Amino acid sequence: MAEELPETPETAEEEPIKQRKNGLYPGVSDELAANMRSGWADTELHELEPIPQVAETAARRAALSARFPGERLVVPAGNLKTRSNDTEYSFRASVEYAYLTGNQTEDGVLVLEPTADGHRETLYLLPRSNRENGEFWLDGQGELWVGRRHSLTEAEKLYGIPASDVRELAGRLREATGPVRVVRGHDAGVEAALTDKVTAERDEELRVFLSEMRLVKDDFEIGELQKAVDSTVRGFEDVVKVLDKAEATSERYIEGTFFLRARVEGNDVGYGSICAAGPHATTLHWVRNDGPVRPGDLLLLDAGVETHTYYTADVTRTLPIGGRYSELQKKIYDAVYDAQEAGIAAVKPGAKYRDFHDAAQRVLAERLVEWGLVEGPVERVLELGLQRRWTLHGTGHMLGMDVHDCAAARTETYVAGTLEPGMVLTVEPGLYFQADDLTVPEEYRGIGVRIEDDILVTKDGNRNLSAALPRRSDDVEAWMASLKG
Repeated sequence: MAEELPETPETAEEEPIKQRKNGLYPGVSDELAANMRSGWADTELHELEPIPQVAETAARRAALSARFPGERLVVPAGNLKTRSNDTEYSFRASVEYAYLTGNQTEDGVLVLEPTADGHRETLYLLPRSNRENGEFWLDGQGELWVGRRHSLTEAEKLYGIPASDVRELAGRLREATGPVRVVRGHDAGVEAALTDKVTAERDEELRVFLSEMRLVKDDFEIGELQKAVDSTVRGFEDVVKVLDKAEATSERYIEGTFFLRARVEGNDVGYGSICAAGPHATTLHWVRNDGPVRPGDLLLLDAGVETHTYYTADVTRTLPIGGRYSELQKKIYDAVYDAQEAGIAAVKPGAKYRDFHDAAQRVLAERLVEWGLVEGPVERVLELGLQRRWTLHGTGHMLGMDVHDCAAARTETYVAGTLEPGMVLTVEPGLYFQADDLTVPEEYRGIGVRIEDDILVTKDGNRNLSAALPRRSDDVEAWMASLKG
């Protein structure tokens, strides 16, 4: 990685160029500065087409405008975050901002200013790097360092929103009058400019509304989620094909194999991949992925590809590393499969959101009683939640631009709500017998099983978006054999 040159002020006359500590160049000569200002071709892009979801993002902004008439609404993308010293984490725009605009660049801010008949929309962005003052090659975020960005004119064509220079925004916000709401937690500079104009309660109402808007997906979103799932299925196939290499190394080989598919076909993984072999499968969010991969053990792989538009899959399979389940592994796996079947069957329009969870938990409680691991009857177990020692988590969640999407929605519209066509949720029951759990027979200890699929609520029932990935234990074994053979 090349070392950045010193940052420069907007004009050399205002103050001398600041030298990086331990930088190799003390400054810029007048001759070099003049040379760098000239001899560059015009690279403006004139044939740009709007992004594919431009109609959908416009409809979302219209719904937002209708909900908050007469109020200024401010939705930031967020800023780069430092990883260490002068290196940053890869940037991911806030979900609210990307959902409303389709833009994904750092420092962007969407502002809806109230008018007599709605709102005037402005997308505030950084323009192209300035070549007159040397910003493009001297600034740490100049285009010769981090790459070309779109001009404001190009951005208007892409996103269908008038664009302005974001560096002017703070001053405008400080002068703003009337009611204002901002999505908090993404841009400290924007929040500072509005500090005396907003309240936490009103801002939370904005965040909740934007979260609930995403409960029902439009056709574009459903298509993106299917793309994410399809890539994820291929990523699981990739992993099965190289399990022998993982056995020779560690869970990291599995993580890296899936990540390659995510980066080639999408933007990234949608969350930290869980590549949990052996007893690590009993840790719900095992993301260290540094353990051994042994034949005879199970591999719990929970992973999802995120598309270039930020929609993520979330799929789990528990695979026999050696290709075949042992008798006990199969018994536990089949119990989880039956629970998932019951949960998926309960996903349909008009059903309570909780129904799929309750259906899956009942099956697991029945098996635990049947196996003598907990004292029945089943109704008592469910009433007291005794099955939770081994089932641990809820049976699913909403899915979309966040792996746990719509998390800020009100309880009455989410967990206590009713399923509608267009909702997408996971169904993911599991059984986890910890390695140190003395309440179960020794042979159970260290076995963890989860099966997870991404389910679209349709007008007639549901569709399993991840149905291409086998789930039945016999089918999983046959699928693995076909990929290895």
